[in-house]
Amino acid sequence: MNWLDLVGWAGSAVLVWSLLQSRVLRLRALNLVGSVVLIGYNAAIGVWPMVGLNVVLAAINIWYLRGMLVTRHDEKTYQVVEVGVGDQFLAHTLRLHAADIARFNPDFHWDPDASGCSAFLVVTADEVVGVVLSHAEAPGVAQIDLDYVTPKFRDFTPGEFVYRRSHLFTERGFHRVVSPPRMIAPYYHRLGFRPEGDSYVLDLPASSTPPSA
Repeated sequence: MNWLDLVGWAGSAVLVWSLLQSRVLRLRALNLVGSVVLIGYNAAIGVWPMVGLNVVLAAINIWYLRGMLVTRHDEKTYQVVEVGVGDQFLAHTLRLHAADIARFNPDFHWDPDASGCSAFLVVTADEVVGVVLSHAEAPGVAQIDLDYVTPKFRDFTPGEFVYRRSHLFTERGFHRVVSPPRMIAPYYHRLGFRPEGDSYVLDLPASSTPPSA
């Protein structure tokens, strides 16, 4: 086997590996890499139909990657839907992803009867991509109990759309939001939170409306 054959096998391996990814952004990126490698390999050995096929695959991946990267912070693409803390669909979502939630939020405990509880689903079209749950930890302090992203969207930060809408917290009388302690792979430093102990803290602007009862 010569070095050119190794390149071809490597490109094929990357292409297959990409199809095993649950994260949609990673799938597209790896698929693009595999397609580009196979374009070079098939061009070198003169298999032009396979060159054409991989050129098309690369173009499709670039199209989807561009769309994902352009809209990853777009509030028209991702919406925040507040649901009741006892909502059955919320309970179903938490049960469905319980094992994955425990991996990234080992201290997660949700008590919907706790004081000042709120529940938000982040959705794109009709698909749930994230869940944010919180309760009132102290006067003016909202403690995030869960900030979870479904595996498909793990390369994105959908929770940001909840924190961008500071009125979701300030209208309830909160002036500070605290991230879950000991959360695995936190991303809050990218959203304006500051580290404090084993959590991150976001100080909110003052609300112009009185807190809801």
